[in-house]
Amino acid sequence: MKLHVFVCDKPVATLESVDGFRHVMSYHPEVEPRQFVSLLMPVRTESYVYPDLHPLFRMNLPEGFLLSVLQEQLGPQVGASPISLLSVVGRNAIGRVKVAAPGADPTQPPVPFELASILRGDNSEAAFIDLVRRHAVSGVSGVVPKFLSPATLAQHGKGTLATDRHIIKGTTSRLPGVALNEHLCMEVARRAGIPTAETEVSEDGQALVVHRFDFESDGVTRKGMEDLCSLLSLRPEEKYQSTWERVVGRIKDVVPDAAQQNAALSRLADLLLLTYALRNADCHTKNIALLYSSRESVTLAPVYDMLTITVYDDYARNPPGMSVEGRSSWMPGKALERFLQTRCGVMPAQARERAERICQAIVEVTPGVVEAAGRYPGFRETGKRMLHAWNDGMNSLRLQKTWSLPSLNLAIAEARFSDLKPMVPTPRVKIGRSPLLGKR
Repeated sequence: MKLHVFVCDKPVATLESVDGFRHVMSYHPEVEPRQFVSLLMPVRTESYVYPDLHPLFRMNLPEGFLLSVLQEQLGPQVGASPISLLSVVGRNAIGRVKVAAPGADPTQPPVPFELASILRGDNSEAAFIDLVRRHAVSGVSGVVPKFLSPATLAQHGKGTLATDRHIIKGTTSRLPGVALNEHLCMEVARRAGIPTAETEVSEDGQALVVHRFDFESDGVTRKGMEDLCSLLSLRPEEKYQSTWERVVGRIKDVVPDAAQQNAALSRLADLLLLTYALRNADCHTKNIALLYSSRESVTLAPVYDMLTITVYDDYARNPPGMSVEGRSSWMPGKALERFLQTRCGVMPAQARERAERICQAIVEVTPGVVEAAGRYPGFRETGKRMLHAWNDGMNSLRLQKTWSLPSLNLAIAEARFSDLKPMVPTPRVKIGRSPLLGKR
């Protein structure tokens, strides 16, 4: 199969795989250096050959349940190999790079369909429909074909619909109140003065709209965007198999300007502190990304996919998604302070100021959590757990005993919440184990 690669809708390269195991990307002879496809693949005459799909292109394939559905549904028509699926979803890629089959228009969505044919069902989806209709400029297209619905996705994890300008996420049965959870966590980041993706929540609290941020100031031209999973040449399923030290090392590798490198690492320090404060055990390499207009203009992407995941039964005992100095603990102690100073250039006094700023933002957002817990019955237990998790999270930012940071104890008491329900993780089904074997 042979595909065409575009940067800002201009053809710059071909991507080809004859046997599905050897993938070759070759730049066209007239391509300018600024039209590079990836920070890892500058323009050159020699082709880039990978045994698997190149990291940047793998980044733009869906994951998990959605990937398996695409393979099942599209396999009989175009094949189920990664490059075959890329020929379908590549025109809705993240950032300025698009991939399309020969003769296809990269500016057109690959799977057009009527919004009403996807979003229909119970009352909880009605607000989802209304929200998408009000915010999606060009309708739902791209990575979510017409045979998927929010109800179907909700049974298997986080349901997501991508549009040209927004990413729309639905609440799932396994993660009740997740839309409000993420929105309120993002509000903490915003109030702390950290660059953060803009979010909105539907009136019934069941859907979250995230405004896409991979645009230049003109609102039309796309920026380049690569997550750290791609930049570290990890497969998507290996997104947790890294460390904060490796993330810092790769940022230094691909950001040549010293001032921009320092700025990126400074914002990475804020992200790390926020991750501990909000107990986000799902902060992995796919949730950290670089944005760029050129090789000379690279920044850390705004905060996105930030939520207090440990409030859910299946994730309650999860450690941080990536370790710091070999420690995967919510109480990192001196390791966190050393990391901030030696890797990110954030001195102890600066770390304290940032911790205080984040804690103050948590205090300011807390009334919103209490209000949402009273307004949305499905969010009540999640909201209660969030405040307790945030209280513990703020305590983990006390990197020195002399630091005085706020507490949510009074706010929790004044909210008059009932006792927390005990955590009950979903039982794991053992596949292939004979019922005739004795119990262990």
